[in-house]
Amino acid sequence: MNPRQISELLDLTGKSAIVTGGAKGIGKGIAYRLAEAGAKVLVADMDETASQETAQELATKGWVAEPFKVDVSDEGQVEAMIAACKEKFGSLDILVNNAGIYPPAPVASMTAEQFERVMHVNLRSVFLTTKYAAEVMKQQGGGKIINITSIDALHPSMIGLAHYDASKHGVWGFTKNSALELAEHKIWVNAIAPGGITTPGVAAMSQGASAEQMEASSQAFAAKIPMHRMGEPDEIGTVTLFLASDMSSYMTGSQIVVDGGALLS
Repeated sequence: MNPRQISELLDLTGKSAIVTGGAKGIGKGIAYRLAEAGAKVLVADMDETASQETAQELATKGWVAEPFKVDVSDEGQVEAMIAACKEKFGSLDILVNNAGIYPPAPVASMTAEQFERVMHVNLRSVFLTTKYAAEVMKQQGGGKIINITSIDALHPSMIGLAHYDASKHGVWGFTKNSALELAEHKIWVNAIAPGGITTPGVAAMSQGASAEQMEASSQAFAAKIPMHRMGEPDEIGTVTLFLASDMSSYMTGSQIVVDGGALLS
C-alpha cells in the first residue's frame, strides 16, 4: 500500500470543527490552524465581540469561520452550539474542548462557589460537549474530540490552583474513559497538555503587578523551562491540527504534553 502524501493527510477540507474558547489565546491559535487546513470552524466563546472578530479575521483569509456565543457550562447552550454547527456546516467532525478558567485562590480562602465555577467551566463542559457531539458523530460514522488539559493534569505548577488542577485531572480521566467508550464508533478522543503559554488569560493573572514585577515573574517561570521560554498559542494549534488530521489515525486515549520540557524539571 502506497503511503498518502503529507498534504493529503493534513487536509481538513470538507470537515467541520467547533473550538470552544476559540476567540483568543490558545483557542484562536487552534481555530487558525484548523481553518487554514480547510476545516469550517465555529468559533465558540463567551466573549461575543472577540468571537466575531476572530471569525472575521479568518474569513478575510478566504477561510470559513462563524462566531457563536456560548457558556459551555450550560447544557442548553451546548446543545444549541452543536445544533448550530451541524446547521451551518452540515456536519460536526472535530470538537476541540479548549474553554477554561483559572482564577487563582488558596484553598484556605477559596469559596465553594469559586470551586464549583471552575469545575463547571473546565470539566462539566467537556462532559456536555462530548455527550452531544458524540451523538452527531455516531450518526456520521466517526469524528475527533480533542481536549485541552494542562501540565497541571499531571503535576501542580503553582499554589492557588487546586480547583483548576482538580478539573484538569478530571478532564484527563474523562478523556481516557470516553476514548474507550467511543472507539467502537470510530470517534477518537485525545488530549493536549500545554505548559506555560503566552495568552491574554495568563497576562490577566498578573493584573495589578508592575511591569518590573511581571517581567521578573516571567523570567522566573521561564528559567524553570528547559527551553527557557514560554510557548505560543500556535504551538498548541499545530499539535491540535496533528490530532484533528489523519496524521494521528492510530491514536485515541492519549495525551500529548507540549510544555518546552517543563515537567522534566
